[in-house]
Amino acid sequence: MRGVRLVVVLLALTVVSGLIDAVSYLGLGRVFTANMTGNVVVLGFAAAGAPGFSVPHTATSLGCFLLGAAAGGRLAARCRQGSRRTWTRLTLTAEALMVGVAGAAAFAWPGRPATVYALIALTAFAMGLRNATVRKLGVPDLTTTVLTMTLTGLAAESRLGDAGGRRSARRTAAVIAMIAGAWLGAWLVLHHGLGIPLLIAAAASAVLAAVASGRE
Repeated sequence: MRGVRLVVVLLALTVVSGLIDAVSYLGLGRVFTANMTGNVVVLGFAAAGAPGFSVPHTATSLGCFLLGAAAGGRLAARCRQGSRRTWTRLTLTAEALMVGVAGAAAFAWPGRPATVYALIALTAFAMGLRNATVRKLGVPDLTTTVLTMTLTGLAAESRLGDAGGRRSARRTAAVIAMIAGAWLGAWLVLHHGLGIPLLIAAAASAVLAAVASGRE
């Protein structure tokens, strides 16, 4: 079986990122665990004493994301001579396990301060690991967690820009995927708590780990 192309896998992972950031921002105290651009800004808000933000929560997310990214870089170095499919599947399996543990913790010990930190740490580490892998894979316009350059490319190469229009469909799909994941995650958090969206995210990563190929 040849497996699912990386473009499709990365678009699906963008949906998962929207789910996870909906959980973290809405359910874990206004902190991002996938989007570190937003998290750096949030850290500035928290450090200035803005209400509703937490320096410890945000610092935990940033620190665990960096640890996950370091682990992803080490994995990339070890798997460089192997197939991209094996490397991608290892990363997504690890992501599925960590997010799944976070979902189980959300069900088992809801609302506890230790649970909040555990969920932040597990999901941020998983996202750091994934981001390091996605960066090394180098598929254009599909970072899975941030859209600033994707939106810039859409506008800059539109008819109002240089009219290049390269990869506009891919960029548009990435934006839609993030919005869809954020919407679904927000709805689930507001109506069903944190455990269900995390388990859905874990299941999606597990399925993608099983079907991903190394082809762009």
